[in-house]
Amino acid sequence: MLAPATRTFLEDLTGAPLRDEALWLRALTHGSTGEKKNYERLEFLGDRVLGLTIAEWLYENSTEAEGRLSQRLNALVSRATCAQLARTIALGEHMILGKQARDDGGLDSENILGDVMEALIGACFIERGFEDARAMVRRLWSAALEGKTGKRKHPKSALQEWAAGNRRRVPEYRLVDRSGPDHASVFTVEVTIPNVGAAQATANSKQDAETRAAEEFMRKFG
Repeated sequence: MLAPATRTFLEDLTGAPLRDEALWLRALTHGSTGEKKNYERLEFLGDRVLGLTIAEWLYENSTEAEGRLSQRLNALVSRATCAQLARTIALGEHMILGKQARDDGGLDSENILGDVMEALIGACFIERGFEDARAMVRRLWSAALEGKTGKRKHPKSALQEWAAGNRRRVPEYRLVDRSGPDHASVFTVEVTIPNVGAAQATANSKQDAETRAAEEFMRKFG
């Protein structure tokens, strides 16, 4: 059963009373608990609902070309953005993790926060249909949609263009280290441009570590 505070949190989030408590409990449950009914399948579904909702919003509200729309879409549905929004609404306080996952920092893991956020979207879709799921996404993502998320060039693209413009070789990314358990892995990546320099960054996914390394390189040498 859901804790009273969690039920209130979910009803505030969706804007309606819950119908199937077991569904929402599953959306908050991580596999480290040993429960077979965890959030993974709901996260798969929610990811698609989120992508379609954001793509529709961008199509309706922007006259930009397809390439720029794709750039914004990728940024807005990224795990980093999902996790950032999850932290904003204090989602971690309601997630259900096994002891080891909690001890490993899972309640603030970018991967887990992002996945559970998508699982909640999937649960809303199943319980209330696409219209209500879309409305929830638009409420949660409103500031990001109206703001600058995804509008600037992706750091890796910006670095590649900088290298080309300065007649330098293509940036080379190398995984320096991976540590931590599977559900809370930490990746360290180094990006190098020969005869210029190198920069390192760490994140909860290899892709995000590469992005941060590119940002750090541009800060140091750009």
